[in-house]
Amino acid sequence: MKLYNYFRSSASFRVRIALALKGLDYAYLSVHLARGDQKQPAYADISPDRLVPLLEEDDGTRLTQSMAIIEYLDETHPAPPLLPADALGRARVRALAQSIACEIHPLNNLRVLKYLVREMKVSEDAKNTWYRHWVREGLEGFERQLVQLAAQRQAAGLSPSVYCWGDTPTLADCCLVPQIFNARRFETNLDGLPLTLAAFDACMRHPAFQQAQPSNCPDNEP
Repeated sequence: MKLYNYFRSSASFRVRIALALKGLDYAYLSVHLARGDQKQPAYADISPDRLVPLLEEDDGTRLTQSMAIIEYLDETHPAPPLLPADALGRARVRALAQSIACEIHPLNNLRVLKYLVREMKVSEDAKNTWYRHWVREGLEGFERQLVQLAAQRQAAGLSPSVYCWGDTPTLADCCLVPQIFNARRFETNLDGLPLTLAAFDACMRHPAFQQAQPSNCPDNEP
């Protein structure tokens, strides 16, 4: 299979993590978002939304949107699972994942930040303030969810989670790690988020998360 992606793309990073967790090999095809490669015919002709990532199977089947891709991989390559076996657990993990993918990330992805600067004439400092505000607010909500889930696990007699939910990485962790990477790149204040950062640290001790990080991508650049 092929993965069209960009090393700094959070959505691409999520899929790289899932592929690494599943132990799946793929061809890494770079679409340089900062240069606008996603708008060039070579890529625009195969990607309707002109976004990354795009996964292409060996038979030519193409899939877009990171969350859909990850769940597809989880269904077609079920071991190790990225969603819990029970319906309630799956709902909780999806809620955590969507808090990042649907609430935090859309406000702060590259095309939004570029629009703020180019069309809205916002200064670099103001753009970075925008970024830090919405990421911080979103992660505070994420932390409150983890606190609530920890209390529910304790009440149910379950052991504390190592990752966002449970003792193995899930879809939620695939979303969390790229968001923390980007938050740190923009020097966002991450104080007072102990459960969030504990889950992140657990992930970064896992070989799959290490393998998928931007510094290991062939299109990584300063």
